[in-house]
Amino acid sequence: MAYPATSRARTLAADAIWYPRLAPTGVDLLHCPTFRGPFRSSTPLVVTVHDVAVLRHPEWFNRWTRTYSRLAVPKVVAAARRLIAVSEFTKAELVAILGVDPDKVSVVPNAVEPIFTPEGPVAEGDYVLAVGTLEPRKNLARIAAAVDGELRVVGASGWGGVQPPSNVTWLGEVSDGELASLYRGARCLVYASLYEGFGIPVAEALACGCPVVTSQGSAMAEIARGDAVYVDPADVTSIREGIARAVRPSARTFPGWSEIARQTRAVYEEVLS
Repeated sequence: MAYPATSRARTLAADAIWYPRLAPTGVDLLHCPTFRGPFRSSTPLVVTVHDVAVLRHPEWFNRWTRTYSRLAVPKVVAAARRLIAVSEFTKAELVAILGVDPDKVSVVPNAVEPIFTPEGPVAEGDYVLAVGTLEPRKNLARIAAAVDGELRVVGASGWGGVQPPSNVTWLGEVSDGELASLYRGARCLVYASLYEGFGIPVAEALACGCPVVTSQGSAMAEIARGDAVYVDPADVTSIREGIARAVRPSARTFPGWSEIARQTRAVYEEVLS
């Protein structure tokens, strides 16, 4: 079953009609890797939740996304037999915002691609790195204000009117190989996001041995633990001081996708048992 969202009209139709009525036949279990899924399901349903930012901070999203999500997310979550959260932080948010039974949620983190290692090409220059789609919660304006020198930004154009500040070298989307070389060469990664359910760039940077400056009290602490400098993302001075304190850690090893697939399959088996 497929409904390619090849235009804005088809995207709206998929969200409003196709996903809510999704009813696959001849399958033992349906796994939806995002909130887009059926509102009711006779087939056992598993839904992966990456974050609940659209419910916690709807003002960061466009009108359709926040309107649709306010209706759809609680229904899809309620229809699921089991939820997979990518972090304990996201699990706690599901419990706090949607009143989900904690026993309904399994935590299965994201993986890191094997190309992210300390060995390999190193980007030239003296720069700080930021990684993320240009959207409000990535906090780019404060990060740029905190950086003395060059700030290189990797990420697609997003929404919310976010544009790269004048002191930013915006690289757009790059390959994993180029991104790994940027992590290896950076003074540090600054990932001072205002809200994240996981924070894959933090894991990628640590796997490359790149110093990390990230937000305190967030999901990123689960990933970085003692290998990052934690700052107040709403305070430019705190971010600037964090950059000054960043030191290069020993490279970390994170699970690959085969291990994440094993953990996900275990959830399926529990649902079907």
